[in-house]
Amino acid sequence: MSRERSSAERGVLLQNPLSGISLRRHGGLIALALLLLFNIVFTRNFLHMQTLFVNVSQVATIAIVAVGMTLVIATRGVDLSVGAVMALAGALAPLIFMSSFGRANPGLGVALAIIVPLLVAAACGLFNGVLVAFLNVQPIIATLILFISGRGIALVLTNGNLQTFSNPIFSFLGTGRILGLPFQGWLALAIALFFAWLVARTLYGRYLLAVGGNETAAGLAGVPVRTVKIATYVISASLAGLAGLIVVAINSASDAARIGNLMELDAIAAAVVGGAVLSGGRAPILGAIFGAVFIQLVRYTLLANGFSDEVALIIKAAIIVFAVYLQQASRE
Repeated sequence: MSRERSSAERGVLLQNPLSGISLRRHGGLIALALLLLFNIVFTRNFLHMQTLFVNVSQVATIAIVAVGMTLVIATRGVDLSVGAVMALAGALAPLIFMSSFGRANPGLGVALAIIVPLLVAAACGLFNGVLVAFLNVQPIIATLILFISGRGIALVLTNGNLQTFSNPIFSFLGTGRILGLPFQGWLALAIALFFAWLVARTLYGRYLLAVGGNETAAGLAGVPVRTVKIATYVISASLAGLAGLIVVAINSASDAARIGNLMELDAIAAAVVGGAVLSGGRAPILGAIFGAVFIQLVRYTLLANGFSDEVALIIKAAIIVFAVYLQQASRE
């Protein structure tokens, strides 16, 4: 009898647009709308195109990394190494195109400065994936290894020095425009659409959700669990490497100590706010883009209205806690 009443109550809540569950489903959109309204009214120059360009440039890197993080979270994992991988890729690129070979062959030098760091980033993902899939190391521990050592390797490669450069071809990654909007914004959108299609329409996507939903059952059903996990960590690290290249291109400088600093926090926050469930089994890629936009807009709002970056960190942490609470409440 109590079960029937509970089911009926849930049905009423689902139908009532003012219900708590409806608020959980649309709370993010409501919060984003209120945030936009606040900025339009109180933040100076918010509607200027330059403000749009700044926010697109900042949100693109978060969104790209958040896509990979969403895939990892879908397997019931987490990737704490994304910031360090960004630093490593960002440190490698200038070393390549500023070398004597890169200067003598500008086009080839830039191509290698993109390809080699991405391959190194993929190798980092392979390292993480092998630890998780074959050695059964907990994802938070496995990725913590590169979280600690990856940035150290980048600092060793650059001797801890800031690398500045002027390379219009490479800088297009961060400063180029297509149809008047930043190139990296279009790139982030293309990546999101591709992986949304990959998850929804391909065998990898079905395997990914199966592994995250019930790894044991997926294995018994013939899903190559280890291969899926390794591929997912490789994708996450590769996207982090790409984000690192974009950051370097935006600044025309590479600082291994700062590139990707705390990016793992932003990526996890964006993924969770976008609907990723920490217990796995879901990969809302477009939701991760929404989460990245929301996280960036929160940060911009605070900084533009006189709050310090430290306050923004506290707010982002609170957002993660609240998003996790909503997820848990919606499962009850």
